[in-house]
Parts: sequence; structure tokens; C-alpha cells
Amino acid sequence: MTQPQPTNANGTPSLLLTTNIMARFKPAKVFTDAVEQPAQEQTGRKPSSSTQITGLTFDDRGETLVTSGGDETFRLYNTKTGKFVKIFHSKKYGVDLPRFTHRNTTLLHASTKEDDTIRYHSLHDNKYLQYFRGHKKRVISLEVSPTDDGFMSSSLDNTVRLWDLRTPSTRGLLNLPYSGVVAYDTSGVVFAVALNLYSKILLYDTSNFDKEPFQTISVDDTALARISFPVRPLVMTSLEFSTNGKWLLVGTSGGTHYIMDAYDGYMLARLTGHQPLDPKQPLGAQPTRLISGEEVCWTPDSKYVLSGSEDGKIYIWDIASRGELTPPKPGRDADTLQPSVVLDGHVGPTRCLRFNPRYAMLATASNDLAFWLADSGNADTEDRDRDGDGDTRMH
Repeated sequence: MTQPQPTNANGTPSLLLTTNIMARFKPAKVFTDAVEQPAQEQTGRKPSSSTQITGLTFDDRGETLVTSGGDETFRLYNTKTGKFVKIFHSKKYGVDLPRFTHRNTTLLHASTKEDDTIRYHSLHDNKYLQYFRGHKKRVISLEVSPTDDGFMSSSLDNTVRLWDLRTPSTRGLLNLPYSGVVAYDTSGVVFAVALNLYSKILLYDTSNFDKEPFQTISVDDTALARISFPVRPLVMTSLEFSTNGKWLLVGTSGGTHYIMDAYDGYMLARLTGHQPLDPKQPLGAQPTRLISGEEVCWTPDSKYVLSGSEDGKIYIWDIASRGELTPPKPGRDADTLQPSVVLDGHVGPTRCLRFNPRYAMLATASNDLAFWLADSGNADTEDRDRDGDGDTRMH
């Protein structure tokens, strides 16, 4: 695989991302055996959730990637060489929400069975370094602080817990009326908690998490009221602050993602055009997360938003071309943005997507794993698995 373009010290790609370049991204390498496939699944049909990759995480340097799978394994890849490195089994506990710490040899992950413990794993010698116990139900959101050894988790037990890698005890606890998803801002000073039952996002000061949130954002999409009444529940499944600190990307399980003003709380844009990963929630039902949550992200320069989709394609919205995003006028809906680029992707739903933090490269996953690079335009023919390592290549 051609090595991806390196980035500048501030994390923005040295290959300046433009819409033309985004449209030229193609799979440089595809790992067809990235998750175990039962015999009955190897028929060309869309994969079931048990045979899909469920999570992706890059290390801080962008040189290593780990996937988690419904087959209860997590797998290590070298993104610079495009090579599979090693498989780790977690048959006893299951594995979900893998997250690198600030070392490329250790990661955190949630459990899917046995208990609801968060586990701190060493990839170097394949052993657990610490267990973080406290949640009483499944962990549905897990994020590492961008600046230190802190991390936080949210669970179906309606709590958010703040932790430190150096101690197994909970450092902070928020008891909430409903389960939510969490995110740190890029400074690590602020964190956000999205509560679906109320369509609210709460912003907290990390150093004063035991105080009331300093800002409450209402995710009120007035356009939905014209589609159905009563309005179907809006299920927020991920949050991510932009690197420029201005915006908060709200990923949902439905057909619209949102860009909110990170601190004033206005809805600035509606991102539509993709096909939602999760089926529509029935009217009157409590909103719940199914498989959505790992499929939408910013590029490192905050210029583009990328999303996976049920149809397997990759949808890309050009945010930078809008200039300064402004809130809608009273009585008007937020601007609706259609994708600037649509890339053909996987046979099954693209349920995981992450842009490399240090290289002009992205990774996507369904029941296979793809590394994408911008095509130089010299060739577009596919190389089959010549070296027997379970992948195909596109130069």
C-alpha cells in the first residue's frame, strides 16, 4: 500500500484537503478477513451485526489502528505499511468501543458480556493492566481525554463516570435521568453529555463536574415536525467537537446529523442525504442506540464531515465552503446541507468510519476493513490478494 501523506505539527494534513481530493479517495487496501465469518454468512448477502466490525480507533500518531468485532476479537493494523499485525481474543468478556490511550501499546475497551467492566489492555504483552468497575449496565459511550490520562464513560445505568488510568476507582460520578453519549472538547477542559430522552446536550467544566452544567443545548430540529406528527424521537449516538473549537458534530441513528454551535448552542446545519444505520424508532418508544455511533466524524482540519451509511457508501459534506456557519433566523429551519461527495464503499452497511488524525487517510468498516487514500490518478485497477495476507489492493 502506498504510504499516506504525513501531516503538519498541528495535525492538519500537509496534503491540503479539497473537495476534489476528497472525491479521489479510494480503497488502497481492503482486508476481507477482518472479522470471522460463519459459513452461512459467506454467501454475498449483507452481513449480520455479529459478523461486522463494531469499532475503530487510531493511536495519536496515526500509525496504528485497532478494530473491535462482533466475533469478540480486536485486531491490530499498521496504517503506514497497510499490514495486519495481530489478533487478540476476548471471548470471555466481549469487546466494544476500543479507544487508544496516549500510548500506542495500550487501549481501553468496554465489555459486552460477563460484566460491565471497562478493561485497560496492553497490546505489547496481551494482558489486562487494570479493571475499571462501577457501571451496572452496558457501557455505551467511552472517550479518552485529549490532554491527560483521564477518560469518561456512559452507561445504560444512567450514569457518567470519570476515571484516571492510574487508579481503578471512579474519580467522578454524574447521576442522570437517562443514559447518554459523551465527548471531550479538544482542550480537555469541557465535556459534553447528550441525553436523548430530552434532546439536550449538557456542557460541563471538567474541573467542576460536580457542579451544574454551564450550558444546556437543545437539539430542536423544527424541520422534523413537518415530516411526521408526533415527531419521531431524535436518537443522538455520537458527539465530536471540531478541532477549531467552534462546532459540535451530533451524530444520530436517523437520516440527519447536526452541527451545533459549540457554546452558544444554536443549530447551524442539518446534514442529510445518507441512509440511516438503525431502523426508525417507533413512535412513543424510548430512544435507544442500536448499531449507530461509530460512523460519523470530522476531518482533522474541521473542513469536512464524513459519514457511513446503511447502503455502504461514504457521504462527505463540505463545511468549509459555507464560510461562517450562522444560526437560522427566527421561525426558519437550520440550513440543510447535501453531500458534496459520495464514495462507493462496502457491500454491507458502513457502520464504522474514522479519519486518521495525522495522515491524509481514512478507515471504514462493515464486515471488512478498508484503508482509503487519495488516488493519484495513475491507475485504478484492483490487485487481488497476491501476498496471501487476506487483503485486496487498489493502487
